[in-house]
Amino acid sequence: MYRACDARALGFTTTDDLEAVDAAAGQVRAADSLRFGLGIRRRGYNVFALGMPGVGKFICVEELVRQFAESQGVPSDWCYLHNFSEPRQPVAVRLPAGCGARFRTDMQALVEELGGVVPAAFDNEDTHARLAEIEEEFRERRAGALDTLREEAMRRGIALVETPAGFTFAPIGEARQILDPTQFQQLPESEQARIGKDVAELQESLQKLLRQFQGWHKETREKLRELHREITRFAVGHLIDGLREEYAGIEAVLLHLDAVEHDIVQHFNDFLPSGEPTPAAGMGQPAAALKRYQVNLIVDNGALSGAPVILETLPSHGNLVGNVEHQAQMGTLVTDFTLVKPGALHRANGGYLILDAQKVLMQPHAWESLKRTLQCQEIRIESPERSLGLVTTTSLEPQPIPLDVKVILIGERYLYYYLHELDSDFNNLFKVAADFDDTIDRTIENQNDFARLVATIARHEDLLPLDRGAVARVIERASRISEDAEKLSLHRRSLVNLLKEADYWAQQANRKRIGAREVQHAVDQQHYRLSRVQRRLQEEIRRGTVIIDTEGECVGQINGLSVLEHGDLIFGQPGRITATTRVGDGEVVDIEREIELGGAIHSKGVLIISNFLMSRYARQHPISLAASLVFEQSYGQIDGDSASLAELCALLSSLSDAPLHQSFAVTGSINQHGEVQAIGGVNEKIEGFFDVCASRRLTGAQGVIIPESNVKNLMLRSDVVQAVRDRRFRVFAVKTVDEAIQILTGIPAGDPLKKGGFTRNSVNARVESRLVEFSEIRREFGGKAEDGEKGTGDGD
Repeated sequence: MYRACDARALGFTTTDDLEAVDAAAGQVRAADSLRFGLGIRRRGYNVFALGMPGVGKFICVEELVRQFAESQGVPSDWCYLHNFSEPRQPVAVRLPAGCGARFRTDMQALVEELGGVVPAAFDNEDTHARLAEIEEEFRERRAGALDTLREEAMRRGIALVETPAGFTFAPIGEARQILDPTQFQQLPESEQARIGKDVAELQESLQKLLRQFQGWHKETREKLRELHREITRFAVGHLIDGLREEYAGIEAVLLHLDAVEHDIVQHFNDFLPSGEPTPAAGMGQPAAALKRYQVNLIVDNGALSGAPVILETLPSHGNLVGNVEHQAQMGTLVTDFTLVKPGALHRANGGYLILDAQKVLMQPHAWESLKRTLQCQEIRIESPERSLGLVTTTSLEPQPIPLDVKVILIGERYLYYYLHELDSDFNNLFKVAADFDDTIDRTIENQNDFARLVATIARHEDLLPLDRGAVARVIERASRISEDAEKLSLHRRSLVNLLKEADYWAQQANRKRIGAREVQHAVDQQHYRLSRVQRRLQEEIRRGTVIIDTEGECVGQINGLSVLEHGDLIFGQPGRITATTRVGDGEVVDIEREIELGGAIHSKGVLIISNFLMSRYARQHPISLAASLVFEQSYGQIDGDSASLAELCALLSSLSDAPLHQSFAVTGSINQHGEVQAIGGVNEKIEGFFDVCASRRLTGAQGVIIPESNVKNLMLRSDVVQAVRDRRFRVFAVKTVDEAIQILTGIPAGDPLKKGGFTRNSVNARVESRLVEFSEIRREFGGKAEDGEKGTGDGD
């Protein structure tokens, strides 16, 4: 009933003497699958690590992936640069690992130097002289043209007058003084007409000249701009040339430097103290003009020694593929290429990305975005609203980045099978399944490896060392968690929690190491903290509110066993099952099913019982039986077939009128041949009935009947084992229903005879006799009914 671990066979004193093991200890198949998935560099061979929660999938996957990544090359850096020809489409540039940060620093230094070099180039005597020369040339040319026109006007007796509003013409007298309107009116009409005609002609000449001035002014401005560009080009050329030499092997950087130089020359005024900043290229919103020369380094792998390993804990759409942020500016939202933010796929590019499958599926659009990215093998930053056509506002469209990544999804088995069945893309993208085991065989070798795992966890969690007695008790607990004395549970979370709590109790007792007593105390306290519901139910049995007999005999009544689960607590609970039989048409009524409290599997068990009765007792005559089965004082859902053995024994007791010992509880399922089959929760069920019996008084006659195939699953509490050893409690293992009914009634079950029937005075013989009696009664009443019908017809 309990497979103890011999602490003396463990070859160490404390866990400090043991070497550490890797996180994949006991997970040979899963580790091999992971290594295959990580090693094959083919499209679609991403990995799905599946297993029950708590077995250490994340720890194992991360450790194996990091080991594998150390031997891989460091991938490139990636940055976004301003696109001077298409500002809405930032350019993605690949740089050698570690080069991205240096390039960003160099561009920042370039802008800072330009802030001093460009103003200095304009602030010198030679530049001022050349600028003044161009401006003086324009003034002289303008003045000469005006003098020519003025001389022509003077020959015609007209003066060219320059006013704040512009130029105008006025007649002059013999003394070359400008005539006022009164004097002009005193002139002969013919002279007035001549002057008017000349003024019109001169005005036309003036207009032509003014249009010429605009052209000359434009030429002058262009000369000035060209001089400014020449000065700026000379000032920044050597700086840009230095960067060209440093990044000579990177064509994309060279093209960008050419564009930067051209833009600086065109926007030299941005670097002058008195200059008005030009609008920032991109979204047409006022911003720091020099921002367009920055480098938005989104992936910096300079500090890595191998391929990147990224564990994204919040795999939303934006956190996976990146996003474009916006800033509020003067009541509007603006953005530029420096606000392009990377996602986990960017950071993992060239390496490995680990994701929680359930979290990915729960985030809106994340799963579809991940699939699309893996299918296209490029990372395209686009908001879900834009891809769905919900937003039409202008935004950035960053250039997609080529993707080379291995994605490892981690999740429960049902997620893997659901995706495999319902998502056709899943099979093409995640072709490698790494299935994590829940248990391993409890061999000597595996026990030693498990001890090393305990030592590894103790060191990792900074716990006190465990002596070998404590490790032996932990191994026994692992068998109990696995519900199999021949297995060890690989549920890492339960193991870590147990060790942490044992460490706490050891420190509370001022011990320098953890012993078996502290481990057992931790187990007991775990159960105690969660046992409120269990204790309340046992109290109701003890007080007689829930009726359970543990002494005496009764026909058609038996103690069944069920398992209840409340959070992390699983416990067994006895329940009364009763059966009634009478003459009928061969139907066994499952009352739980009739009122829709019984599940499908429970109903299946009742149908198996019905077929068993017909196959064993109705070979020579029909069964005229009506029977009903019910769980007394049960007000919730019931499912499972583990009560079918108890239900069948209750029916056989009712049919044979053989009382059942109420000191027993029964669990087990049956098949149509009467063979008893294994069930789950056997330890909890035995302990549940034991607790009820112990709360009253252990008489030595009480016990539990279980399937023989469940013996290997027994890892019972020490008090139960001791009670059985002292013959105060009993546990019987049976193979067939005949063995169980014989124990329950104390009457031989009865063997079938060659000529038919069963051994006399056996349970089976009594059952068959009762069924024959039911058939005769039904036939007799059926015949009388027919005679009555005929008599009625004659009377009419």
